[in-house]
Amino acid sequence: MTRNKKVTVRLSDDEYEFLKANIEKSGLSQEAYLRVIISGRIPKPKPNEAFIKMVRELAAIGNNIHQLSAKANALGFIDTPMLEKEVFEWREFRLVVKRHFLEPEKAGDLPLP
Repeated sequence: MTRNKKVTVRLSDDEYEFLKANIEKSGLSQEAYLRVIISGRIPKPKPNEAFIKMVRELAAIGNNIHQLSAKANALGFIDTPMLEKEVFEWREFRLVVKRHFLEPEKAGDLPLP
């Protein structure tokens, strides 16, 4: 797709600051952010490091499960100790995600305004 049209928009100071703050939250470039808005979608905030770390852990668990299934298929049996280990890690991972993203925090843990 060729992008050869340029658009200039004048904004008030408040509008500009609002736009810049939302662009920064999204982690997108200004151009990419505006293209998302123009397409009728609302950009989500850029995930934090905790989320990214958890996605990596989930990918590692998935990879281990894939290796287990490939081994079971090739050899005709399941490595039960390894499977039990992966099931345990998956359950622990689910609890960590639940605690971090879903459970309300204790009032004493919240930062003061």
